[in-house]
Amino acid sequence: MSETLVRLEGAPELVLEKLTSLGFFKTKTEAIRAAILGLGKDYKMFNSVQELEDELAARKMALVHGEIKSGKRRVYSEEEVKKKYGFK
Repeated sequence: MSETLVRLEGAPELVLEKLTSLGFFKTKTEAIRAAILGLGKDYKMFNSVQELEDELAARKMALVHGEIKSGKRRVYSEEEVKKKYGFK
């Protein structure tokens, strides 16, 4: 996850204020996220929702794999989990 600071003035600021004050979005952050996703759709960044979900899953799997490889995350066997939580 990344953080980005956005400074707005003029028309974009007014539109964002209206989107939240009229209740279309609860927060400015939510409205900005929706706008980014809308741009991705308009510019056909992905051919389908499934393709977008696949990309997100692949990125998450790569992150988890890196954590496992570096020792930040551990994978337990079925037997280890059963023993740890008292399952038979």
